[in-house]
This record gives sequence, structure tokens and C-alpha cells, in this order.
Amino acid sequence: MESNIDTNNARLENFPISFFAIVMGFAGLTISFKKVEHIWNWQTQISPLLFIVSALLYFLIAATYLFKLMRHTQHVVEEFRHPIRLSFFPTISIGILLLTIAGEGLLPHSILNILWMLGSAAQLVFTLIILSAWIHHEKFQVHHSNPAWFIPIVGNILVPVAGVPLGYSEISWFFFSVGILFWIVLLCILMNRFFFHNPMPAKLLPTLFILIAPPAVGFIAWMRLHKGVLDDPGRIMYYAALFTTMLLFFQWKQFAKVKFALPWWAYSFPTASITIASTLMLEKTGGTFFAVIVTGLLIFLTLMVLLLVFNTVKAMLKGEVCVPE
Repeated sequence: MESNIDTNNARLENFPISFFAIVMGFAGLTISFKKVEHIWNWQTQISPLLFIVSALLYFLIAATYLFKLMRHTQHVVEEFRHPIRLSFFPTISIGILLLTIAGEGLLPHSILNILWMLGSAAQLVFTLIILSAWIHHEKFQVHHSNPAWFIPIVGNILVPVAGVPLGYSEISWFFFSVGILFWIVLLCILMNRFFFHNPMPAKLLPTLFILIAPPAVGFIAWMRLHKGVLDDPGRIMYYAALFTTMLLFFQWKQFAKVKFALPWWAYSFPTASITIASTLMLEKTGGTFFAVIVTGLLIFLTLMVLLLVFNTVKAMLKGEVCVPE
């Protein structure tokens, strides 16, 4: 009995902040199905069911991490000071924003308002803290830079997607401007690392998919800010996201070599974001081209999430998750 208590305590201590990426994957899948159901008039209950699963996962993971904060405060502090794990803390606020988006039409307007305000405020705080840490650091090296650094930025671009329908136009423009500006800055930093320095460790290769998210989510936010009008800046962001997706799919052999770990969940939300962006293009332009893209991406995303769930549960049963690195 005492041994089980010690084991559970050790697992709680090593419960990683990256678990919140699971919520991002499920919420992204929820929104993807919601958009496709709307576009093709599917009379299914898939998206409401996925929303319930996403919400339950968020509260379960949040409660567990809060319990870790109370029991192992120093370990959380060390995680927050880690040059790579630091970037995953905004997944807490991003999860709330994604649940707000996924909850449109399912939750009362008042609840959506509260979630949006909470998620936006937390996102702003995380962005200020993390950018300040990057500016005044004494420990970051070039090899610490990786696509996970986009996570604090993508959260800002998500704010308009949830905020515009609630009537928060100017605040949404503020967050969008911050997100787009620093996306370009970080993209230059990362391309310098990719081209002129050693490759990333194999375990972090799945985070390359995060490169898809800023332009894809940027396109979705741009469409919301412009009341659904498709214009040239919107097209640039969408096609940049689509090309990035093609570029990463072209490197599938590199990703196939990576052994499963929690960073694999980095595949899910970016794939969901380009799926959602493609449904918007299909809605605005029609045609077989985008219909094929949406169909292929939705099938790929669904199978991917199922595979990630299977591997995550399998790894947890084997005791390979929540262990010291």
C-alpha cells in the first residue's frame, strides 16, 4: 500500500504541463466537426459529444495540475523556469479559449462571456510573463528555441475567434496584432535555427507541426474580424498554412521514426487548425479542390486523435507517462 502511495505521488510530481495539449487536440477536433456539420448540413451529434469530452478532459487535467501545484509547488516552479516547458503553460488559457469557440451554440451567452474573459486575461498574463522571461534571460541558448515557442503567440491569435462573435472587436484586434507581429519575429528566429544549427532532438520533432497553427489560426481570426469577407491578406495566411502543411507531410519519414511521447499531441491542434481553415475556404469559394482537402484532413485528423488516445492510454498503463526525464 505504501509503495502504491509513493508511486502515485511520484507520478503526480512528474505530471507535465504538456498534458493540456490533449485538450487542444480534442477541442480542435470538436470545432472541425462542428464546421463540417454546418457546411455539409450533417445531422449528427458528434461535435456536442466531443465538446463534452473536451470539457471533461480540461477540468480533469486542470484539477490534477492544481493538485500538483499544492503538493509539489517547487516542481511546478522548476517547470515554469524550464526553457522549453515554459512555452506550454499558455495551453491552460488556450484550452479555455478553444472551449469557448467550441461551445458556441451549446453554452449560454453569459457562460461564453465568462470563459472568454478568463481565457483572454490569462493569455495576456502568460504572454507578458513569457516574453519578459525571453528578453531578460540568462540561460536560453539557440538549441532551446523550438516551435513550441509559438504556443504563447498562437493563444493571442485565438482571442478574436472567440471574441468577435461576443462583440469584443477592438480587444480582439489588440490580441490579433500582438499575435501576428510576434509570429513573424519568432518565425525568423526558428528558421535561423533550422537552417544554420543542429537539428532538434527527435522527441521534439512533432512540435514542427506547430508551424502550421499561426497562419491557419490567423486566417480564421482574420475572417472573423472582417465579418467573413475573403480578401488577399486572408488568402496569404491560408495558403502559407497550406504550404507549411504540405512541407511537413513531405517529411513523413522523419516523423515516422519518432517513438511515442506526449509531444506527439503537437500533431493534433495544428492539423485541426488547417482543417477548420480549409472548411472556411470551402464555404467561401466552393469547388472540388477544397472539398477534397477538407475530407482528407478531417479523416486524417480523426484517425490521428484516435491513435494518440490509444498510445497515450497504452503508455499510461505501462507507466511510461509522468516519469522523470
